[in-house]
Amino acid sequence: MTAHTARTDGPAQDHNPLHQNQTEPVDQATAARQRWMSVLARTPRAALESEWTTRYGDQNWSLLREPQIGMVMVRGCAGGAGQRFNLGEMTVTRCAVTLSDGTVGHAYVKGRDRLQAQYAALFDAVMLRDGSAGDFIDDLANAQADAKRDHARKVAATKVDFFTLVRGEDE
Repeated sequence: MTAHTARTDGPAQDHNPLHQNQTEPVDQATAARQRWMSVLARTPRAALESEWTTRYGDQNWSLLREPQIGMVMVRGCAGGAGQRFNLGEMTVTRCAVTLSDGTVGHAYVKGRDRLQAQYAALFDAVMLRDGSAGDFIDDLANAQADAKRDHARKVAATKVDFFTLVRGEDE
């Protein structure tokens, strides 16, 4: 059996803009928005709702697209970087809002929590407008990173290293 490398001299097989070549430069504004949207999508609704009520409760806004529940196909890569394959479907909720000044915010969150998607879209709009929720999002990102490190530490503590024992038959 021989391995063949994929041809790189023809048009790309995957035309989805979300699967762009990772070597292509991403402007700073896009990278910043990807970061805060990622943090907001992983934040529980209670934290988003509490912060919104405290800091932006008097803000006028309207639903551009009310929260909708749907499915997306989750794709995996063999070995983390190999050939792509369809892993399965996942439930997501999307929402779009407009602030009173016309700033539009969007959000996609995993699961079926309509309010989480709504609050994430509201924070996206605030960040696009003036970035005033930056400290809150930085705090959330730090808390999520700490939780990830703690989880990794707990998993590493239970890691079992298997090795070959010399049985002494060669003596």
